[in-house]
Amino acid sequence: MQLSGSRAPAAARTSTQDDIVKDGSIETFARDVLYASQQVPVLVDFWAPWCGPCKQLGPVLEKVVRAAKGRVRLVKINVDENPELAQQLRIQSIPTVYAFIRGQPVTGFAGAQPESQIRALVERLIGGPLAADLEAELEAGRKALERGEPETAAAHFSRVLEEDPENGEAYGGLARALLALGEREEAKRLLSDAPSAIASHPAVSGARAALELAEEVPAGVDARALEGRIAADPDDFEARFQLANLLFLRGRFEAAMDHLLYIVKRDRKWRDDAARKQLLKFFEALGPSHPETMKGRRKLSTVLFA
Repeated sequence: MQLSGSRAPAAARTSTQDDIVKDGSIETFARDVLYASQQVPVLVDFWAPWCGPCKQLGPVLEKVVRAAKGRVRLVKINVDENPELAQQLRIQSIPTVYAFIRGQPVTGFAGAQPESQIRALVERLIGGPLAADLEAELEAGRKALERGEPETAAAHFSRVLEEDPENGEAYGGLARALLALGEREEAKRLLSDAPSAIASHPAVSGARAALELAEEVPAGVDARALEGRIAADPDDFEARFQLANLLFLRGRFEAAMDHLLYIVKRDRKWRDDAARKQLLKFFEALGPSHPETMKGRRKLSTVLFA
């Protein structure tokens, strides 16, 4: 494909992260699109600063392209600054996106598109799945733990670790998921093998504290049986204490703390102040800046000084 006004490419450069998303022009089009697409697919985004849909589409395009980690590139063409290029490529509306492979446009679309469709397009271009959206996977793992779905949580955290083996939050989350599944030895091995770079990460330290808590839970304890005992006798403190530990290991931190707070409120001296002391262990396991730690401390203060 030939464009008037374009120049022959300069000598090939080593690809860097900055090469993945860049601004282009008619002068650089041959180098950044026609020649670069001989190596990897190149998306070309035709946009303008005044275009509202362009502002919506641009960040999504960049996010998806970066998730491909070099297997596709993005070149952004401001049509106000490059009207000749837009005319030669017959751009009739913006945003318009063309995909180039081996110097030729092979597909494209006009108008803002949802992220799911852009991901599907890029996956077709690169012939495989994109890297995981790490933040989305982490959030999904956290939510799964909170719902009491440790197997699902473990799957999410494992996917993060496949992409980022030294992700402290995922490492700690996977250890918590294993504990919730009753796999204490597996969790212990995982934590003992934690890379030195994340050994002191709050999530990893918290998981170690959770492991210590797990050692306090008797084998074979059933959450439903404990809930039945509490329904029959709300002041069954032993059942509440054991259930609090189980819920905490499953990521249901607020519910776990509420059971211990109930005991503190009703009988602080029960088992030599065991409920309050266990709350302090929960706070330590989560870390001082965790939202549930701060909320739990406020609730405990209210109970103690009411």
